[in-house]
Amino acid sequence: MSIQDPPSKVLLVEGDNDKRVVLNLCKRFALKLTFECRGKDGIDNLLRAISLEVKTHGRQTLGIVADANRDIHARWQAIADRLSRAGVQPPDTFDPKGTIVQGKPRVGVWLMPDNDHPGELEDFVAKLVPQGHKVWPRAVQYIDGIPPSEREFKEHKAMRAKLYAWLATLEEPQQMGTAIAASSLDVAGPAAEGFANWLRRLFSTDP
Repeated sequence: MSIQDPPSKVLLVEGDNDKRVVLNLCKRFALKLTFECRGKDGIDNLLRAISLEVKTHGRQTLGIVADANRDIHARWQAIADRLSRAGVQPPDTFDPKGTIVQGKPRVGVWLMPDNDHPGELEDFVAKLVPQGHKVWPRAVQYIDGIPPSEREFKEHKAMRAKLYAWLATLEEPQQMGTAIAASSLDVAGPAAEGFANWLRRLFSTDP
């Protein structure tokens, strides 16, 4: 492959936080996978990029990681529509274990947090907070104790606020990806393992 050739395997994510989480999870799981992870600076840019990425010459595998947000079915449909327009035939609905569509290229879709519930990256990462951590209930109590009239975050962003409040209490306050790399977050559970297994299935073999 020459230096000008595009990578054969690409993972699209919404932003830099997603990128750092993914890459540090790969390190924690010692995944021997080769792909380029691209943060697209928001869901709108990610959606617009799908057709071009699918049609890029030499592309073998394309992964897409996006937040489900408040309507997981609407988010799936938005992605599926763009895949269909690009010549990929996605299933009618998403796979709870992470969708993979065989073809050229192979295409995978993961809807944060778990391909089942509404939410976002922070809801996924919150599942990695070590069970029994003494400060986590205090972080939850702190956020829950803010009167609705005084909150500057929307209700569906409450878990994000709780996670960042907890991260701020660590000996060295960390971003999500850094906390994964430093083992402050626990990847030995179904949330992280499910995502890692999807990455393995998507990127470990050629179509």
